[in-house]
Amino acid sequence: MIMGGTIHRDKSSYIIQNVSQALVLLEQFKGGEAELGVSELSRRMALQKNNIFRMLATLESRNFVEQNSSTGGYRLGLKNLELGNATLKQTGLQTVARPVLESLAAQLNENVYLAVLKESSLLLLDELDTTRPVRVVSSRGAWLPLHCTAAGKVLLAAMSEAEQSLHIPAVLESYTPRTITDPEELWQQLQQIAADGYAIEIEELDSCVCSLSAPIRNSSNAVVAALAISGPIMRFDEKRQFDELLPTLRQAAADISDRLGCCD
Repeated sequence: MIMGGTIHRDKSSYIIQNVSQALVLLEQFKGGEAELGVSELSRRMALQKNNIFRMLATLESRNFVEQNSSTGGYRLGLKNLELGNATLKQTGLQTVARPVLESLAAQLNENVYLAVLKESSLLLLDELDTTRPVRVVSSRGAWLPLHCTAAGKVLLAAMSEAEQSLHIPAVLESYTPRTITDPEELWQQLQQIAADGYAIEIEELDSCVCSLSAPIRNSSNAVVAALAISGPIMRFDEKRQFDELLPTLRQAAADISDRLGCCD
């Protein structure tokens, strides 16, 4: 094609076949299977097992896949999560979520924030503050621990045990007397959060502060962010948590997920 006196070639002529096949291989993991083996990938892609193994070895070296030493199967590596978070940020997760955050803040008049995983910490991408005179100090742009925040636990609960082990430190730092410092207790709580679909944190990071969080999912139904609200514990009594705060929060998280193409 000629545009403005310049010849523009069809970009398909620049495609590198091996790179294309490696990307097709990664796409095989979208179906939700915990792991895929070399034989199954070979069957799906109609390629020799040796070719599949070489691609897997290359992808594993860059953390795009990881092998389960017990079963020999492969699963997606953490590099995909890193790129997914970067893509969301670059393509407007904040823009997509902002109207919902504004609506949620108006409904509840409590601090509302959007958070993602970043280098084994919780990064607050956006936050709207309450207009109430008694409030939690804004933490916009802050990096917070995962193990003692509601949003952090929501993100951890969505991970496999192998992924969790990479993001949970061997020694869990204590911030208040209520911070969970026992890894086994934390793991059990994460199992419950995964089953419930939400997390509640009471005075684990800051005294007199409570936070609630629900997951945000993308078009592949993967958890890519967390929506949370926080405030003084005196306003977050159990009745309000379950009658008002959690239902409203979970609906808002579902609304953002819908905007991201989640069909669950």
